Amino acid sequence: MITTDTVRIKINQLVRYAEDNLSLDPQDRIYVTNALLDLFGQTAPSAECPPYSDFQSDIADVLVQYAVESGITDENSRILFETRMFGLVSPLPSFVIKKFEGLKAEKGAKAATDWLFALSKANDYVREVDIAKNIKWEHSGRFGKIGITINLSKPEKDPKQIALAKLQPKSGYPACMLCETNVGFAGNLNHPARQTLRTVPLVLNGEPWWLQFSPYQYYEEHAIAFSDEHRPMSVTPDSFARLLDFVDLFPHYFMGSNAALPIVGGSILTHDHYQGGLKVLPMMNVGNRREYSSADFPDVAFAVADWYNSVVRLSSRNKKAVHAAASFVLGAWNGWTDESVGVICKTTEQHNAITPIVRKEGDEYVVDMILRNNRTDESHPYGIFHPEERLHNIKKEGIGIIEVMGLFILPGRLKKELAEVEKYLTGTVAYDENALRDEASPMHKHAGMIRTLIGKYGNALPADKAHDAVTAYVNDACEQILECTAVFKNTPQGQAAFDRFMSEGLKLKA
Repeated sequence: MITTDTVRIKINQLVRYAEDNLSLDPQDRIYVTNALLDLFGQTAPSAECPPYSDFQSDIADVLVQYAVESGITDENSRILFETRMFGLVSPLPSFVIKKFEGLKAEKGAKAATDWLFALSKANDYVREVDIAKNIKWEHSGRFGKIGITINLSKPEKDPKQIALAKLQPKSGYPACMLCETNVGFAGNLNHPARQTLRTVPLVLNGEPWWLQFSPYQYYEEHAIAFSDEHRPMSVTPDSFARLLDFVDLFPHYFMGSNAALPIVGGSILTHDHYQGGLKVLPMMNVGNRREYSSADFPDVAFAVADWYNSVVRLSSRNKKAVHAAASFVLGAWNGWTDESVGVICKTTEQHNAITPIVRKEGDEYVVDMILRNNRTDESHPYGIFHPEERLHNIKKEGIGIIEVMGLFILPGRLKKELAEVEKYLTGTVAYDENALRDEASPMHKHAGMIRTLIGKYGNALPADKAHDAVTAYVNDACEQILECTAVFKNTPQGQAAFDRFMSEGLKLKA
């Protein structure tokens, strides 16, 4: 059991940590200390404040455990309570905005984002302790390196939490996970606590927008820009104007938008938003496969990027010209049909869409436009250009902006499931075809994978070789998933169809 004396010392250490890392003004020390004493049911602070090392294990974990032991919170609400605690020592939103804008004016955009990102980690909004659990590796594929992550940073709810979540009242406030009204929100079992969230205002194409960092950090300095208005996702010429404005404000970042349709879009289509960050995603590093010119847009270079899926790349030093060209490509693709490769732009609803990604390289604007289509048919109920069902054991969820650019976020279940697959290759678990065909078997979804690997390697591999074999299978599956998203396949027929779009649909010259 954690004693009262210990918790009072930890409160002092948390206040000292806030002074060291969260810009807490010494004049506010007494106020914040009293707020924490009240939170933990204490009547007076300790006279001691010994040095601390790791704030998570030395301070946060001890304080939260005390809160659980003393009944201030319960085991199911640990993260909610911890966020509430860190919210008390985090700077007010007004301070954050003034500090960010001051740094941007005095030292530049990078200094401002560096500070906001450091704050977002220091107050545990970006939970590095959870992100560190993710399993990550790189694979050198046919069109360059791709990144693969088994995502363990989103805490999974146990059955008790799920049952409790169903009992939570739904107020409709905040309207979604991206609304500005999340700042300071206490959260519940259905909605994460956001007392530590800090955002800064932007003006993009004359509209009020906000910038924050993603708490899950799928890549370096993973940032989110979101509209002040709760409105559905859309990709229009105004979207390109906003993205171009963003990279003018923050030229060290890229910024892009998910396609605004189900299947090929992101997980939140109810709120207009973009994702960006440091220019580290694999697709950005590839060259061009074919290059084109346009009489209508002489200041813009057009190309097909040498990538797994179908990417039209525009580049120009002329912001107005590249905006006009991107708008033209969007209009042309939205109306383009080529039934020879299964592309039908519209039936009773729109199917063609674009995932745009914008960045600056020196004075040059680069706009990558990934062509998407979300049509389904009887043979492809999940999507014609979605991962085939034989790949769903690896990834069934929608393939959005991050993954089409070559960084896979695979479900956390794979950590355990892939370890189980390895056991078949070492002979630790006997291969039983009938058992794998049983839909009730937890390994039924991996039956095809196990069958393929046993056929190739047998069942007497050393443990390290079994692990390598399973990893190689996942690597190949991820490449195949990227190929599935290509509306113009990397085949002679597919590339001929792509060239028709470029030459006839966009009226370009090779």
